[in-house]
Formats: sequence, structure tokens, C-alpha cells
Amino acid sequence: MVRTRVGYTGGKNDAPTYADLGEHSEAIQIDYDPTVISYDELLAVFWSSHSPTSPPWSSQYKSAVFAHDAKQRAAIRASLKAEEKRRNATIHTEIRNLDRFWRAEDYHQKHRLRGNAKWTKAFDGAYDSDREFVDSTAAMRVNAFLGGKLTSLDLQEELVRLDSAQEKRAELIAASGG
Repeated sequence: MVRTRVGYTGGKNDAPTYADLGEHSEAIQIDYDPTVISYDELLAVFWSSHSPTSPPWSSQYKSAVFAHDAKQRAAIRASLKAEEKRRNATIHTEIRNLDRFWRAEDYHQKHRLRGNAKWTKAFDGAYDSDREFVDSTAAMRVNAFLGGKLTSLDLQEELVRLDSAQEKRAELIAASGG
């Protein structure tokens, strides 16, 4: 994954907030590199990351996947059917078209990272804006590590890889005269 953001989608309000979600659901937006991970692999992560067999008790916390196009919708349907067969249970995940995604308030973004003073200090001054911080791959990786989704070795390898990619970008910019 390249970056993640949390927010709201699926409802009718034009500017939902955490205090006024209306019919919206809390959601995560994922940017990914299809040369590194496929959409089907992302769906496998989705199914393994929550309990889709329980009916939702509110629209805020329902299990849903929002498709960008017909190809994604077909992939979601196929993976849902396979997941129902694998679990031998009914899946209560909704498949919907993505109309619009609203970013959640800044204090909701990179929640684990923001709650860790040591790591937050390491990011001080690294970005010109909070939006750049939230959209950074490094912040996403550290947030995942703090949430128990990456080991320290995985995190170290990821950050080294990111540093190398940044150096290559800087070299390309310098070579182009930019």
C-alpha cells in the first residue's frame, strides 16, 4: 500500500463529520501499487481484518466495500462468495458504488502514530502540512507498525526502501534541472 486515509462515505450529507455522520459509514481509503499487490490480495486483507459475518448494528460501523468501477464490483462479488464458502457463513458486507469519500478530521488520521510522542516527534518538521503528513507512505507504515500490523524488521525494511525511492526521485529531479 502506498497511503491510507480514514474518512466517511456512503451517506447523503454533503460535509459529514465524526459528530454528524448521518447515514455515512466510517471508511478507509487505500492507494496501492498494483505491481506490488493486486486488488484481489487487498480484498483478502479486507476479509481477514474484520468479522463480516455479524449484521451491522449501525450504518457508522457497517462492513462495506465501495467499488470504483464494474471491474472492482465483480472482483468484490467473487471474493465475497468465496469468503462465504470458506467461512461457511453468511457475509453481511455491503457492496456499493463509491460516490464520494470525505476525509475525517485531522485528529482521526494516523491515530496510533499521533498517540505516540516518540514517533510523533520523529516526524516533526518532515512535512509542510498535516495533509502531506497524512498522505505520506512513511507515516502510514509507522502507524501500521504501532498498530501491530508490521514487525520492527518489516518497518525497518520499508523505511529503507522508501529512503532509497526518495533518493532516486531527488536524483531524477536534479537531472531534469528541476
